Amino acid sequence: MANIETITYEKAEGRLKEIYQELIARRGKLADIHMVQSLHPESIMAHMELYMTIMFSRSPLSREQRELMAVIVSIENGCVYCQQHHSAALGNYWNNPERIKRLLTDPSSAGLSEKDLILCAYAKLLTRDPAGFGSGSHLQNAILRGAGFDDRSILDATMVVAYFNFVNRIVLALDVQPEADAGQGYKY
Repeated sequence: MANIETITYEKAEGRLKEIYQELIARRGKLADIHMVQSLHPESIMAHMELYMTIMFSRSPLSREQRELMAVIVSIENGCVYCQQHHSAALGNYWNNPERIKRLLTDPSSAGLSEKDLILCAYAKLLTRDPAGFGSGSHLQNAILRGAGFDDRSILDATMVVAYFNFVNRIVLALDVQPEADAGQGYKY
């Protein structure tokens, strides 16, 4: 588990127990990323609302593309927990374990479309050098727009990358370890 106190489902009471039950009903099970926030229960709900909005709401980007970027950001940050969870989610779309393995070891060998490769490049660069972006960013203007991504797509891609950098840092700083069944049993 994490390097701070966490309250398990069995020991949860009151509002925390309600939140855990709601998460299980909505998502299928409770993840350690939720339990690591158990000392601040309302943060779990705010976190989940943001996650659901970024990853599941209507977007010009497919769910598959958003999960792909989640994996790429997590690879860049060395966040094994999120790599496992979100490669499992991506596996629901790809249904090809070998392709997932290739993505995790060498994304260029995973048979990605040109547009998906561009999204991956954006995710990597924004994760590595956020200060290098801003007004007139050549990647946004030339590459993303040139590949047909509109402003909403660029916004959504940026939010996915930013969100996973946020979550990766929680996981890494608090030493949240992957569960034995990471990524299995969730509602995708």
